[in-house]
Amino acid sequence: MKTRRIPLRKCVACHQMMAKKELIRVVRSPEGVVNLDLRGRMAGRGAYLCGSLNCFQLAKKSKAFDRALNVPISNEIYDQLQAEFVRVESEFQELKEQADES
Repeated sequence: MKTRRIPLRKCVACHQMMAKKELIRVVRSPEGVVNLDLRGRMAGRGAYLCGSLNCFQLAKKSKAFDRALNVPISNEIYDQLQAEFVRVESEFQELKEQADES
């Protein structure tokens, strides 16, 4: 039986390669709306980020999402993403632990 290949992605802040399911995706939709995609299935250009607030703050400071999503992102959108990131951080950690158990 073949071993299943696990897709890897790189965090835009710390540049660490991790399994896709261990990262949070930030997506720019075809309409230009930027938001979080916990399931990783929304249409659009995506950038991946570790599940820690420190990585998010580093990405905000270095404007990593601007480069990864090929669009300038305003401070209001960064603040909105940060609030949403803090809200879903614990939920994401729980999903990550459940995936590790199975």
